[in-house]
Amino acid sequence: MVWCDTYGRLAGISKAMVVFLAFSSAAQADRVDILALGDSLTAGYGLMDHEGFVPQLRDWLGARGHDVRIVNAGVSGDTTAGGLSRVEWSLSPEIDAMIVTLGGNDMLRGLAPELARANIDGILKVAQERDLQVLLVGMVAPSNYGPDYKAAFDALYPELAQTYGTVFFPSFFQGLTENGEMPGDVTDFMQDDGIHPNQRGVARIVDAIGPSVEELIARVEAAQGS
Repeated sequence: MVWCDTYGRLAGISKAMVVFLAFSSAAQADRVDILALGDSLTAGYGLMDHEGFVPQLRDWLGARGHDVRIVNAGVSGDTTAGGLSRVEWSLSPEIDAMIVTLGGNDMLRGLAPELARANIDGILKVAQERDLQVLLVGMVAPSNYGPDYKAAFDALYPELAQTYGTVFFPSFFQGLTENGEMPGDVTDFMQDDGIHPNQRGVARIVDAIGPSVEELIARVEAAQGS
């Protein structure tokens, strides 16, 4: 009798566990997993963990009802070449989409725009091969490299976005530079180095880029439902 009672309890626990696992699997299936591939701007350089781009974006999306996990694959100092070298192993099987924010360090080092174009092209090819949706975030070069460099660098992002059919956001700093300023001009929203946004700056950046991330999520959900 004791054995039967114990068995009955175990059976009940087993059934409950099956229901729990089934529910968990369904919930995870509804979640959108995004890899944020970038440099220090993505990594949250100089900020507390909760102040950076990825956590603020995750909170922004959560407040709007999106069930999203964002993997922070930002590496300070990384160039487009670095991003290309690590994109394959950064894409774990559950990833549904990517946000690609690279090129700032190429620009700061004066690297040739055609190299950045080739590297980002390689990253987008990897995403295409894996059937992943992408949000490509552009960068705007300063004028001190000359008009030819600026024209070539600025153009590579929208042209690649069009070639691969990605969601496109023109500039990571668009939320701070709506009137044509450069990031170093909006000191209230930047850290002392004039390169990286502070917490308030990140909040404005997230407000600007957030709708494009929602478009990315919508594409993922449409593909999953087809």
